[in-house]
Amino acid sequence: ISSMIYLNLLTAGRQHINGVQLYYERTGIGKHAVLLIPGALGSTLTDFGPQLKSLNKEMFTIVGFDPRGYGRSRPPERDFPPNFFERDAKDAVDLMKALGFSRFSLLGWSDGGITGLVLAARNPELIHKMVVWGSNAYVSQQDLTISDVSKWSARMRKPMEDMYGAEVFPKIWKAWVDGISQFTHRPEGSICMELLPHICCPSLIIHGEKDPMVPSFHPQYLLKHIKGSRLHVNPEGKHNLHLRFATEFNKMVEDFLDE
Repeated sequence: ISSMIYLNLLTAGRQHINGVQLYYERTGIGKHAVLLIPGALGSTLTDFGPQLKSLNKEMFTIVGFDPRGYGRSRPPERDFPPNFFERDAKDAVDLMKALGFSRFSLLGWSDGGITGLVLAARNPELIHKMVVWGSNAYVSQQDLTISDVSKWSARMRKPMEDMYGAEVFPKIWKAWVDGISQFTHRPEGSICMELLPHICCPSLIIHGEKDPMVPSFHPQYLLKHIKGSRLHVNPEGKHNLHLRFATEFNKMVEDFLDE
């Protein structure tokens, strides 16, 4: 019994990284380290419950973290300088190194997937495999229609309001919208288009066909420009397909990481 307890133990801590205290959670005892990178304003708590709970803990050591200014990595207050994806990628790498992982795989959702793309391109020697979903390498006009949180359903707003408070959440979201809009001033709206050819790890792109936030031309673009990548489309999936279809998602990810 004691080994089962050890296997399912979730440890939480803070690590001083690049001038901030980053909150992280880790679980599992496997040789294969896997980093979970949450989406915009996201955290381990809001974004990866089913993955931290149910990914195979004998095969993997799973680390989730709250990027600076998000979730329990506050203070500081979150800001969005033009290089915020690069900054999150560097924080993530430095956190994993501080925790003693010299090589690891990535699971990145939404903004976390963009951070993952940057991270994998900049640090090819560190990344074993990568899974991204709900992510884009550039900003199109279609992507800027999600700015008003008052139009979100109460169910979608609730975890964010619980985390940040009903007053603060819309302010951080507006700052994020302004942050992402900066990329529209770059050629073709590029966030990290020029980095994709530098990604050399095996990469799985997952897309929910009913994702209202990320049109299907985004995963198609990633598939075309990340060499050797493959795409899986979930016909019923929306943006949060890893939560809604957690069992199926986790199994696909485990099979891919274990190949």
